[in-house]
Amino acid sequence: MNRFDVSVYAIRHRPGRRRPFEVRWRAAGRAKSKSFLTRALADSYRAELVRAARKGMEFDSQTGEPVLWAEPGPVTVTWYQHAAAYVAMKWPALAAHSRASVAEALATVTPALTRATRVRPPAAQLRAALYQHAFNPARTATSDEATARVLTWAEQASLPLARLADPIVLRAALDALTLRLDGGRAAANTITRKRAVFHGALGYAVEAGLLDSNPADQVSWQVPKAATAVDPKVVASPAQAEALLAAVTRIRPVLAAFFGCLYYGALRPEEAIALRLADCYLPACGWGMLTLTRAAPRTSKAWTGNGTSHEQRGLKHRPEGSARTVPIPPVLVTMLRHHYRCYGTAADGCLFRGARGGPLSESSYGRTWHAARTLALGPAVAATTLARRPDLRHAALSLWLNAGAAPAEIAQRAGHSITMLLAVYTHCIDGHGDITNRQIERALCPTTPAYCPKASGSANRRYRPDPVRHMSVPGPHSRARTADCQPRATTARTPHKDHR
Repeated sequence: MNRFDVSVYAIRHRPGRRRPFEVRWRAAGRAKSKSFLTRALADSYRAELVRAARKGMEFDSQTGEPVLWAEPGPVTVTWYQHAAAYVAMKWPALAAHSRASVAEALATVTPALTRATRVRPPAAQLRAALYQHAFNPARTATSDEATARVLTWAEQASLPLARLADPIVLRAALDALTLRLDGGRAAANTITRKRAVFHGALGYAVEAGLLDSNPADQVSWQVPKAATAVDPKVVASPAQAEALLAAVTRIRPVLAAFFGCLYYGALRPEEAIALRLADCYLPACGWGMLTLTRAAPRTSKAWTGNGTSHEQRGLKHRPEGSARTVPIPPVLVTMLRHHYRCYGTAADGCLFRGARGGPLSESSYGRTWHAARTLALGPAVAATTLARRPDLRHAALSLWLNAGAAPAEIAQRAGHSITMLLAVYTHCIDGHGDITNRQIERALCPTTPAYCPKASGSANRRYRPDPVRHMSVPGPHSRARTADCQPRATTARTPHKDHR
């Protein structure tokens, strides 16, 4: 096929046609034609073809016109291509958990932004391939042929990014974010998190000039309300927390100080895992101090930057390099000093380590925690949601708030904002309703207390403690408190001679 072999024929007039004047030519072995309304237009077009052929221009075998006549059309970017570019842009600055969260959200919405084809991969296989490879820049290549075929289908069937300007297409994508893989509705927090990722990806398309505006802002799609407050039923009472710590000591003593940091210091598990001896001030008596500078959250090796399951990061919701000081009571100081004397530290100075010397894994201390719940609470209470997660931070902050400590000081120690602290733990403050009722009663009748009926007595008290959270659990300190409360024998005293 010679793409320089061009023959231009005379103009043919076809009366009765909408465009009666036809220019005919042959280029690269194919016959071509084009019709015009007037002979002048046809003559002009034919003259351009002849001039291009005389100059020796190369002709396109598909269009039949000179290659240089072809104007570069706009590049069509698909949603699949844009989502992969968005992940690559966000990847370096994200923590491991956030990387996995972004990939999960994009893997959920991408199947809804594909064309209907005769053959479609199974939903579970498609989502797994997108999550593990397409939206993980560290694992884009795969040697699995089945996974490669799924990714090829997803790339070819993906809708153009511009189609998301259609409200129908956009609503289908948003609705897909609300569903789990089994077809059930996802939790409100999950939907909110995934929608935020989707909105961010569309915002990046506006930055790149691929969309004029964010289409998600043009659709009145209701984001489900996500609960921020902690359910009081999951928060352990002080007696239950002490019983749980005593059970951990009996089952696996090496983890007693670890869980003690979660309860007495309100540390996050990833902060306790990264705690080093150099971060601790442990005096022989009195209060000590923890200086937190880093955390070691655990996630899959596929999402970390160092190839391990733990990645050293800065403190949560804090600028990189910032520190947080947490005063700790004498009971925790004693536990940490005992832990160091008995077990020492890891090679990197961390107080808590796994069985093989590496970072303490969630599965390791999680098994101990679940066994301790059954031992301390009994099978019936262990079947409830009370302290189900191996985390006593909620119990610690609830205790501090109930003790009447200043919220600003509690928020500083916990690494929260005051607004977040009160929003999350507002339902875990017990007994303050009765205090408020008495204050209102005194304000309603300040001058005639004798004739003002009291409605805040024990018989009329509206507040009823939860029977599970406030169950009586014999802990290591309860017997001592019981002994202190026993009536003591009194001896008769001889009156002073001046008072006879």
